[in-house]
Amino acid sequence: MANAGQTWDESSEGTRPKHVGWKELYLKEDWWAVWLGLALMVFAILLFQIGGSGILKALAINPGGLKWSSFGQLADHFAQNGFLYLCQFVFWLVLFGVTTAIMGVSLAEFVPAFVVLYVLSIVMFAIAGWVNAAQFNLEAPLVALVLGLIIANVTPLPKWMDSAFRVEYFIKIGIVLLGATFPITLVLSAGPVAIVQATIISVITCLVIYFVGTRVFGLDRRLAAVMGVGGAVCGVSASMAIAASVNAKKDALYTSVTLVVGWALVMILVLPVVSRAMGLLPGVAGAWIGTSEFADAAGFAAATTYGKMAGNEDAAIKSFTLMKVIGRDLWIGIWSVVFASIATLVWEKGETGRQPDAREIWWRFPKFVIGFFAASILMSAFTSSFSIADFNSTVRPNVLLPLVSLRTWAFIFCFLSIGLTTRFRDLHAVGWKAFWTFTIGVAINVVLGYILSVLVFGGYWGSI
Repeated sequence: MANAGQTWDESSEGTRPKHVGWKELYLKEDWWAVWLGLALMVFAILLFQIGGSGILKALAINPGGLKWSSFGQLADHFAQNGFLYLCQFVFWLVLFGVTTAIMGVSLAEFVPAFVVLYVLSIVMFAIAGWVNAAQFNLEAPLVALVLGLIIANVTPLPKWMDSAFRVEYFIKIGIVLLGATFPITLVLSAGPVAIVQATIISVITCLVIYFVGTRVFGLDRRLAAVMGVGGAVCGVSASMAIAASVNAKKDALYTSVTLVVGWALVMILVLPVVSRAMGLLPGVAGAWIGTSEFADAAGFAAATTYGKMAGNEDAAIKSFTLMKVIGRDLWIGIWSVVFASIATLVWEKGETGRQPDAREIWWRFPKFVIGFFAASILMSAFTSSFSIADFNSTVRPNVLLPLVSLRTWAFIFCFLSIGLTTRFRDLHAVGWKAFWTFTIGVAINVVLGYILSVLVFGGYWGSI
């Protein structure tokens, strides 16, 4: 999946970025996530102003909060609200169908695949709404991921259905919607800590993977660079960005993506359990997960799971977002320029004549982060005129909570999409040298992340 601002020109020799200029505003997922997320927030505010918040609540319906104890109760809920779910389905289908069609996705493939995705998402919410779900840690994101993996690998879906399983699009929309419920004051107060911690992690992890790979195991420097940034920053997106920056072979990209996906899935299961065994505060655990995970979607699943375990999902998600989205993801552009310059001036000097382009930072920059900040600022400005009592009695139930539900829908779409598109037999075969190189980076990431999140900056994260 391409980053914002690029299409991809892949050959057997390398992966080159093909920039599309202003067309990225309507051709790329990053920007559509911004437009769609902000539009939903503005829509919620306008409905609130004209007394139509009931419409938003209807569109945000889900069975996750039912606490049902019998299938009869669950059936009654769907019988009573069937029309609302139909309206919601059409609402999502139109939003995603139109935007993905503009980006070049076939509607003939998208529509039937999205029907499957929507129906399975309702099932995930229903499982999480069971009265004993918390006892068995049956949180919707984790259940969605696990069941998606089982379906994809036991009864594989047709490949064309992947057109609707758009992992990065869904998670980016969810992140923008998260900004609408994320006070800008929190970003300003904790953001500097997140950026400092992210800088330490990004630099050390990337350099460890690169030098262990090239000096100890003798890996190709382009492969080592792709894996280094993939492990230090943002998984698949970072791997793709660096592969383009250094003109790496496709095999290097596939190797890095396979390692990222494999370890991300492991971390989803391990980090919440270990955090609970250590008794970490939700904010602290969220920061550790944000420091240690390799992908936004996987990290959100882990942070959400632990937040529900610890009884404060909001704190875990907020600290994770500050650490991963605000802190580490910003390094995609920086590393892209660094490695593009090294590849051009050192590795390829005299071979291609290509010059590093300072605009790489903007082309690689994750645009959905802009949407996150914009949503946070706009919502903070809107709510600033309300008293605490009015906010809690009117704004929160009529604006914020419906947006939280819409955000949760986006996340469930994302987690299901991860599972439904992860076919173990299709994962690229990884040599043991690349495996151990990346695994050493994983160990550094997790240990250093624990030290920074718990011992060094624990006071900051614990207070969130």
